[in-house]
Amino acid sequence: MMSQPLTADDLYRFEIPGDPDLSQDGSRVAYVLTRQDRDRDSASAAIHVVPTAGGAPRRLTNGPADGAPRWSPDGSMLAFLRAGQLHLISADGGEARPLTTEQSRPGGAGPAAWSPDGTRIAFAAVDAVRDPKAPVVADDLGWKADGAGLLGTARSQVFVVEVASGLVEQLTAGPDDCGAPAWSPDGTRLAFAARSGPGPEYLGTSAPYVLAVRPDVEPGREPAARERVGAGIPLTAAVAWAPDGTALLVTGRTTVSVGHLHLLRQPLDGSAPVQLAAELDRNVMPGAPGYPGAPAQFHGRDVLFAVRDRGASRLCVLPAGASAEPGEPRYLGLPPGLSVSGAKVSQPAGVAAFVFADGSSFGEVGVVDLESGKFRRLTEHMESALPDARLPEYRQREFALTDGGVVPGWTVRDPAAPAGGPLLVDVHGGPHNAWGPQADPVHLYHHELVARGWTVLILNIRGSDGYGEQHYRAAVGGWGRADERDVLEPVAALVDEGLADPARIALTGYSYGGFMSCWLSARSEIFAAVVAGGVVCDLHSMAGTSDEGQAVSALEVGGKDALTACSPMTHVDAVRVPTLILHGAADDRCPAGQAEQWFHALKTRGVRVRMVLYPEASHLFILNGRPSHRTDYTRRLVDWVTAHTAA
Repeated sequence: MMSQPLTADDLYRFEIPGDPDLSQDGSRVAYVLTRQDRDRDSASAAIHVVPTAGGAPRRLTNGPADGAPRWSPDGSMLAFLRAGQLHLISADGGEARPLTTEQSRPGGAGPAAWSPDGTRIAFAAVDAVRDPKAPVVADDLGWKADGAGLLGTARSQVFVVEVASGLVEQLTAGPDDCGAPAWSPDGTRLAFAARSGPGPEYLGTSAPYVLAVRPDVEPGREPAARERVGAGIPLTAAVAWAPDGTALLVTGRTTVSVGHLHLLRQPLDGSAPVQLAAELDRNVMPGAPGYPGAPAQFHGRDVLFAVRDRGASRLCVLPAGASAEPGEPRYLGLPPGLSVSGAKVSQPAGVAAFVFADGSSFGEVGVVDLESGKFRRLTEHMESALPDARLPEYRQREFALTDGGVVPGWTVRDPAAPAGGPLLVDVHGGPHNAWGPQADPVHLYHHELVARGWTVLILNIRGSDGYGEQHYRAAVGGWGRADERDVLEPVAALVDEGLADPARIALTGYSYGGFMSCWLSARSEIFAAVVAGGVVCDLHSMAGTSDEGQAVSALEVGGKDALTACSPMTHVDAVRVPTLILHGAADDRCPAGQAEQWFHALKTRGVRVRMVLYPEASHLFILNGRPSHRTDYTRRLVDWVTAHTAA
């Protein structure tokens, strides 16, 4: 261990890389380096470039909010987002110039997808800007989205901009959201995911589509017709093109149900999709905030993709994935415990670059040779920003349950701390997310409590990702009821071992973990303190007010009886434990009304309870919200659990 434990204030020293892009010749990696700005109370982000042959990174842009760097095909320039608009900058540096503006794209732009010849850039963005003072018009259930707020009838559409002139053309229109576009190898078509047509809109179904792109850009022209590719993929997360342009590589599902995303080859002739790499029995991870992964992409005729496996997002190669009968998928031989976020392949160089986290760093840039598996770390941001940081140790555990199941997890503690001290149990969100043994820049209260002699227990309970589809689906239809023993029995095991004091056990969790914090506080008396974040307590009201509520209730929980049986509110009369509720006031995923309901229910029953609402904070504010809110979250949690578990 190093010298000093991390505290909430150390958030302002973090330098965390993300969103890497590798030049086509494989010589340079562009990435976003994010710091927390105390004065602005926001994140400050700039584009950096590091050579893959070795050498120090250099800052390319000045920020303060630059992101999504994308190399031009010839490597001479980068496109990136600044204040929501596309900008271009020479690879050698200098002044950036705007490519889209408030005049040409009032709704802003999205990450750039360069055409193969480098003359055009495609992107997805909202087609209209809603006047915040105007009435909100809703025709379907997509009228709001967490982090974006009230959208009304605005939808994400596909656009193309000419690099030389800045002319912008809208390529799609209508009531369906369109995802990030990908160019065909010959530059004549775009593929993207979009709403899959007739069906229950609340399920959020989406399918792969292809659109022919005219060679010229003409603003105001009537959008062209798009064509759905096949009928066998109703849930589509991401698309890429096969090298010969005859098929799409789709990350998605062939059924509208809870389960792993699969790697699918969808021929353009509309024939049935073929599932690839099924023998892995792992969830394909295209990457999203809080869900690290990398878009599936071709390396020659092979496919590079990411899956979740036992607490890490790992890179895999599927040999000849473009062929009718591909070979056996294999994991890249990266160091144990390393978890990948973002990856980009250089075909000529035969390498992939990515950002990774492990037990010693929150994030660094690395590169791997796809043939030999040789891995090289390119940056040392952890050492430069936090040279005196002390990180806790993760000890892997497996807990045998009385029903024959096994729950994997980790205890996080200072090995020098005496046994029999206080214990914090932290339940992850999702429910299909997962804990891992990587350094954690989000849950800083783990660091503070471990430094005070606590043990932190993190568990990948039923429903967690990374242990096969059976484990992934194990809590469907039985939230709380199916997985409560996955928390309670490991806690009992630690007490029996003498590692935890049975009178000093605290419970916390966020999102689904917030649901479980409410549920377990009503179902067990072993906890001396509870901190529930991003609360879910009433699945009936959740179904009608969350931006994903209808899909969650239909696919994850079930009908009316299940909504009642699985709601913590049904059992609230049993709650006695002092409870702190921490919630984003602008949360549209787990609406703030859930926190208010739980607060009201406990307060009127005489339970000691406090509610803290964070203004303008969305559901993901603990990941990317105001630094002051994130540090406040940690301080309040630490103060609450220590005050109510005092020896």
